Amino acid sequence: MLVLSEMGRLAALVASVLALAYLFARVEVEIEGEAGWAANLPTWRIEQHPLLDLFMGGRALTGYHLWMFAFIGLVFHFPLFLIGRWTLQLEASIMASIMLFWIVEDYLWFVVNPAFGWRRFKQALVPWHKHWAFGAPVDYWVFGAISMLLFWYGA
Repeated sequence: MLVLSEMGRLAALVASVLALAYLFARVEVEIEGEAGWAANLPTWRIEQHPLLDLFMGGRALTGYHLWMFAFIGLVFHFPLFLIGRWTLQLEASIMASIMLFWIVEDYLWFVVNPAFGWRRFKQALVPWHKHWAFGAPVDYWVFGAISMLLFWYGA
């Protein structure tokens, strides 16, 4: 049986999250093309609601995103069903992984998308990210910090 140190386990976890984010970004580019945030997809949208600022960073909630968020949440929790165990530390690691996944996946959507590229990752060109700071959506900073705290707690 392979046994990793705590740092080795964390490094392997982060590496796998980054790989998953890359693969999912590629899938989303194939689905959405140049029209980010499901702009051209045949899905329902809630554009205005007070909870959108709190939970979605001001972005619309779409049927596409609702089902994708639920799917990814379940996929990341799936190993708990395999091992038949749940702890607060495992949950912290999973939530940290989900947050890191969405930050990296979202950024990589721009990087790997032929219609964008990293040079076009700017507030003026990305209207669905409403709140920016230091050259990136505020969500990246907030959830990045929370993710690091959760990784620390889960280790």
